[in-house]
Amino acid sequence: MDLALRFPMQTSKGANGARGKLAIIIGAGPAGLTAAYELLVRTNIKPVVLEKTQQLGGISTTINYKGNRMDIGGHRFFSKSDRVMEWWLRMLPLQQIDRPNQIISYQNQVRVVHGDSHASRPDASDQVMLIRPRKSRIYFQKKFFDYPLKLNGETVLKLGLVKTLRIALSYFMTLLFPIKPEKSLEDFFINRFGRELYKTFFQSYTEKVWGRSCGEISAEWGAQRIKGLSIKETLRHSLKHALGKKEDLRQKNIETSLIEQFMYPKYGPGQMWEEVARKIRELGGEILTGHNVDRIYVEGNEIRAVGTANWENSARQHLTADYVFSTMPVKELVRALDMNVPTVTLEISDGLLYRDFITVGLLLKKLIVADNGKGNNQLINDNWIYIQEPHVRVGRLQIYNNWSPYLVEDSKKIWVGLEYFCNESDSLWRMADLDLIRLATKEMTQMGFIEKSDVIDANVVRMPKSYPAYFGTYSRFEELKLFLDKFENLFLLGRNGMHKYNNQDHSMLTAMTAVDNIVAGRIDKSNIWNVNTEEEYHETKSPSRPVHQPRAA
Repeated sequence: MDLALRFPMQTSKGANGARGKLAIIIGAGPAGLTAAYELLVRTNIKPVVLEKTQQLGGISTTINYKGNRMDIGGHRFFSKSDRVMEWWLRMLPLQQIDRPNQIISYQNQVRVVHGDSHASRPDASDQVMLIRPRKSRIYFQKKFFDYPLKLNGETVLKLGLVKTLRIALSYFMTLLFPIKPEKSLEDFFINRFGRELYKTFFQSYTEKVWGRSCGEISAEWGAQRIKGLSIKETLRHSLKHALGKKEDLRQKNIETSLIEQFMYPKYGPGQMWEEVARKIRELGGEILTGHNVDRIYVEGNEIRAVGTANWENSARQHLTADYVFSTMPVKELVRALDMNVPTVTLEISDGLLYRDFITVGLLLKKLIVADNGKGNNQLINDNWIYIQEPHVRVGRLQIYNNWSPYLVEDSKKIWVGLEYFCNESDSLWRMADLDLIRLATKEMTQMGFIEKSDVIDANVVRMPKSYPAYFGTYSRFEELKLFLDKFENLFLLGRNGMHKYNNQDHSMLTAMTAVDNIVAGRIDKSNIWNVNTEEEYHETKSPSRPVHQPRAA
């Protein structure tokens, strides 16, 4: 049965002058939920969020398995955007640190954490944002190397003098004879690190992530994800660190991969998006889960309605819309358009590729891996460990205890997540949960992290289309973008909505910018596409100013 869903017209005038308008938002991830909240607090446009699963937060959700929480892919809460940082802290207040009133400076500004706020103490309230140390390392030949690499005596000792000299010679040869033009991701890595260092520390992990040679991947991925990071930048940061460390949360002038502390919700990233969803409903917005959008109705240069199928009972709904915000995969969006899509557009859309993601959570009695000379059975303090070992399939390891101790039900246990990258067509994706758990246990044992007998429990989570790929027909994506941008009331947002490897802060900024455009009456969408293209996210630097920590809204 096809049900029509309409909403009563509102009479109050919003910030953009619109009256009683409705926005359909496809997807309840960071971009979709941010768009809904921004519409509610800045306009009188009513948002209806349609989420095909039963979970909120998209890839930023948190999976609760018997009280042990899994952060899918790991989500550090930091941004070079002041707007995003302040938005997060309006949702979850920052934890109290050491003193009744703790002053924290970051990105040339100051925040005061008020000690009289009971809600800012992690032991007294669940609604709190923790401050967590950042530590990631590479595991290579059963040794830990700092990530990003530190060019110091310890690294030389672990690599050996001959290997270090080869790396140095390779890098200087690259300085003299860089690869031009820089077409592939392999070219990108070699130009910044030299061929020897690339093959040692980057090639194996990156090819696990994407399932193909770095020579087949666009250099644009590296330009977006690691931007200015290089041996030169690593040396500069190491020197600055040696001269004096600044406890700086915002760290706007530091490359993303070099940031040393971050904010994190007490119960993982999903807690943030559950809180945002609560506020959206409180303000009059709607969030409908289990609603898969499979039809998008077009009239001229506008989207007029969407059709959904309920996954539980197959009931259909037809929702009219004044605006449509889409975070669904672009290829699914194009296939859902109720119009004669040009053949060339379909060809590009259908040729877009993705990588899918599996996390195997293992609950352990202990870890036995040695950490830089420390005795066994010590809990190493990494958030992530990049596995640069070609003989195992796992690509990365999370230690959830170190993201937040509150992610683990029993503080005496160790809760880890092994991350596997694959395609939905792969045998790994189709493998039974029990077989995946056996594989994860075997590889952890093989690498020397655990003893098999120390595994207490396990859980498997699959996340399709986690990573939009920069190969397939991606080189022709500009043509597809031009086709979709002609629909004036359609806004593509977020990682899959834009087929752009965005972090959650970038995804949020695309949503905020889209609402900015509606408020301003701007039709051109280039500013949305430019988010995460310029390093400062289009902000201008301003003099240092005191800012009190925003209270939760």
